[in-house]
Amino acid sequence: MNKKMMEILACPIDKHFPLEIFEANSKEENVLEGAIYCTKCSRFYPIIEEIPIMLPDELRDKNQDIAFLKRNQSTLPEKITKQALPWHL
Repeated sequence: MNKKMMEILACPIDKHFPLEIFEANSKEENVLEGAIYCTKCSRFYPIIEEIPIMLPDELRDKNQDIAFLKRNQSTLPEKITKQALPWHL
């Protein structure tokens, strides 16, 4: 995901803007893996293989999100790995 996309992205749940981005793996202007975080509703949205997965809770794949959190536990902040919605470690 190109970091410039953050200028147009809003939380799909509460439409909050701007969102925070945390990079677990990046290359220049592209985030290969990381997380987008909404400070208003405390939800995280994973970035996997450069694709931000910004789906409402009921459409999210819990197993994919938990695997993502485990894989990036050492590089993402605790507010995402331990406290963020819709689930955490």
